[in-house]
Amino acid sequence: MIYIKDLMSGIDIFKALSSEIRIQILEMLATNQALNLNEIAKKLNLSNGAITMHIKKLEESGLIEINTSVGKHGIQKLCYLNKDKLMVDLRSKDVDNLYEVEIQVGHYSNYQAVPTCGLATKDSIIGDFDEPRYFADPQRIDSEIIWMAEGFLEYRIPNYLKANQTFREIQFSMEIGSEAPGYNDNYPSDLYFYVNGIEIGFWTSPGDFGASRGTFNPDWWPPHLNQYGMLKLIRINNEGSFIDGCRISQVTLDDIQLNYKSELTFRIAVTDKPLNKRGLTIYGKHFGNYGQDLMARVLYNVHELADEAVTEAPVAERE
Repeated sequence: MIYIKDLMSGIDIFKALSSEIRIQILEMLATNQALNLNEIAKKLNLSNGAITMHIKKLEESGLIEINTSVGKHGIQKLCYLNKDKLMVDLRSKDVDNLYEVEIQVGHYSNYQAVPTCGLATKDSIIGDFDEPRYFADPQRIDSEIIWMAEGFLEYRIPNYLKANQTFREIQFSMEIGSEAPGYNDNYPSDLYFYVNGIEIGFWTSPGDFGASRGTFNPDWWPPHLNQYGMLKLIRINNEGSFIDGCRISQVTLDDIQLNYKSELTFRIAVTDKPLNKRGLTIYGKHFGNYGQDLMARVLYNVHELADEAVTEAPVAERE
């Protein structure tokens, strides 16, 4: 997902979307895994030269990516959607009043894992498949992909606020999906999210994707296993809790009762609730399609501290 948190940073994307032809190209790529330039030109009844200019604009904006491959008729350029969602925050203000941290997916502070399960660094599997005891291995901090059929991962988020600052919004961004033996693109799983132990809602992952290789997967990762997930953005503020802009609950920051001294934890879980209990996979920056770990962003308000009244003791009058 491309997240535009202030309008000025999205100018190149807005320019790219200002053409009806470029919108049609994005629509075609959304329904086709990949198309070459000849296919796009033919579908739109335009020349290759005219299409090339539009493709260049879309590539420069980051909306699509182009890979060169060798086909039956020689070298061809294949076009793909770079991201599957675009989100624009029209109400973003005080962008200086925020901080963000990127936490390795293996840097969890608490966990519970039920097979099928496992974890791997960018170089190798940690321990053996389906052995939850390896989730306590010290090497797990370097994990770049973690999967489980049931259980949870919990992360401690640093709280850097000062006494004159209050939470305005908390955001979490991560690439996640279901967990099937091997992979299964149609394998819905309800993934629940918690902040400081309070359930803020859930999202149903449509599957455990593996039909095509993940963009950032290391060469040794087997092709018969899951390859990538979906990038999701969770937001909690005083209006409720949201995922990709859609409300998932009425839980607000006031309900969580945070202040500058609060500990802050974030949990992703596959619970024992019976509907769509089909596991969790989380991808780090060296796996999947998005090249990032768990991102946490805190937006905050700054308040003026009231001046402390200074009281002077009266001076005794001389007799």
